[in-house]
Amino acid sequence: MVSDLDHKAVAEFLHLEARLADEARYADWLALWTDEAVYWVPATTDPAADPETRISHIYDNRARLETRVKLLQTGHRYSQEPASPMRRLISNIEVEEGSAGGLIAGSNFVLAELSIQARPEMHWWVGRATHHLRRVDGMLRMSLKKVVLINAAEPLPNLSFLI
Repeated sequence: MVSDLDHKAVAEFLHLEARLADEARYADWLALWTDEAVYWVPATTDPAADPETRISHIYDNRARLETRVKLLQTGHRYSQEPASPMRRLISNIEVEEGSAGGLIAGSNFVLAELSIQARPEMHWWVGRATHHLRRVDGMLRMSLKKVVLINAAEPLPNLSFLI
């Protein structure tokens, strides 16, 4: 069990991360990560999947995350020009102690994306996110974000934004 204070801090962190991504505040979103960042969206719903042996929709380290953010900020990411308006709902937040004093947060999410690049089309992204968090200079930071979509094994539309 974690303290109520830690649970509240994690919930606030998850809401902040979602808001920054929704508002395309990419530099602020990137600042939420540690140097050892891993951002993983497996192409399966298998909880035992290994990103080294199974295909992934996204499997980025810190350098690749920085490149992804730079591309989104340039306006030359034509698959997101103009950028899709998005809003996320986060629920069922569960927090447990991780290794080395860190915290592991699991949450369900629904992400509504209005894709307006070719023709207006609403996409719904639904799944479970797992965040590995630790305190850096007193602030919570992500070292891992794993997003398991309920339709992960199906053909997906463009995933060029932050999910």
